[in-house]
Amino acid sequence: MFAIVRTGGKQYRVAEGDKIAVEKLAGEAGDTITLGDILLAGEGDKLEDASKVTVSAEIIAQAKSEKVIVFKKRRRHNYRRKNGHRQQMTLLRITSVGAAKKAAPKKKAEDKTEDAA
Repeated sequence: MFAIVRTGGKQYRVAEGDKIAVEKLAGEAGDTITLGDILLAGEGDKLEDASKVTVSAEIIAQAKSEKVIVFKKRRRHNYRRKNGHRQQMTLLRITSVGAAKKAAPKKKAEDKTEDAA
């Protein structure tokens, strides 16, 4: 099963076991998070209702991406500026892509008193 999720202003196609690098998310390495904004889900060529699908991921590491050099120059004005930038990112391992599990129905107080009697 696969899903298209949106995080950090970008969209990613994920399946169970995939590793992706996304914009920085809150959490420590080893934490499990749920990616909430699911745009599309499916199995093979069949599409499913995306509102009933959950995507869970484990944070592998918090890291920085590769350095990007920003160089500004204006000709004939003796103007040069060199700057670098490394974007913060989070490495994720997708642990599950599947239907949302419903919570077990809670017993009412009346059921508990009948069971005790």
